[in-house]
Amino acid sequence: MSETDAAGAKPAVSHVEVTADDEGMRLDRWLRQQFPSVPFGALSKVVRTGQVRVDGARAKLETRLSAGQSVRLPPIMVAETAAPPRAEGDGASLDAMVIHRDDALVVLNKPFGLAVQGGSGLSRHIDGMLEAWRDRKGRKPRLVHRLDRDTTGVLVVALTRAAAAHLAETFKGRDAHKDYLALVRGHPNPPEGRIATWIARDPEDGEKMRAYRDKTKESQRAISDYETLDRSGQLSLLKMMPVTGRTHQLRVHAAHMGTPIIGDSKYFNIENWALPGGIQNRLHLHARRIRLPHPAGGTLDVTAPISQHFQQSLNVLGLSEAES
Repeated sequence: MSETDAAGAKPAVSHVEVTADDEGMRLDRWLRQQFPSVPFGALSKVVRTGQVRVDGARAKLETRLSAGQSVRLPPIMVAETAAPPRAEGDGASLDAMVIHRDDALVVLNKPFGLAVQGGSGLSRHIDGMLEAWRDRKGRKPRLVHRLDRDTTGVLVVALTRAAAAHLAETFKGRDAHKDYLALVRGHPNPPEGRIATWIARDPEDGEKMRAYRDKTKESQRAISDYETLDRSGQLSLLKMMPVTGRTHQLRVHAAHMGTPIIGDSKYFNIENWALPGGIQNRLHLHARRIRLPHPAGGTLDVTAPISQHFQQSLNVLGLSEAES
């Protein structure tokens, strides 16, 4: 609801009701969520001077909001309540990736070569593209986990703050079960089992990780389960299931077993080995399926179609992911 000036031409102040999803949020964080383009200093000033009120009373930046409360916004901020400009191209690209959507979350099938978050030299990534999905209140969907840039497949995005908090705890507590497909050179021995190592940044190459048999000062425990699904010549198709979630974990563990993933430029040097005809030199690691407790109750269980280059390789090699 808004008030108008004497001429009735435009809003003078606006009153916004706090939603259940924003229950318990600090006022300063709520304002930053509502007005992402407004400098924090300006937001702080309108609160300190009493121009922002909660249920008619002056409030502080650290005031905790409750669902149903009314927040009064001053004239200077009313114009900012309009929906932010949307990058239509990014919105359409995200829509094309969607394989599941409900009120709490969206599951994307991330394509090859698209980063999840920004970094050096990256101008386009999922996190930036999600700006196209901001709602009229300025709320942007939230990433709750990540995939490497060249890994394809299941990526879960939270649509609400409550869902983001629930999913963050789910991933932190290892209640999310993820199945990956990996095409590797060689045949693991034994054909199925568990890899348990310590993983740390490679001291000789800061862009890579290294597996250690024994704990070091900087290392973290890393555990992965694997199963051989099919074989063709020198290649094997594996199902890999990370128990922990370390950087590059499956790629490092595959190489540690002596069966590096095809197309992995960091952990597989193919200088003295030729790819079979018809197989592209792209990372063959696909997040195939995810199962986790849904924020609204029940279980989320989503499977992502295999990426085009991975499927082409399976067809060429006559490999099948069907479990025996």
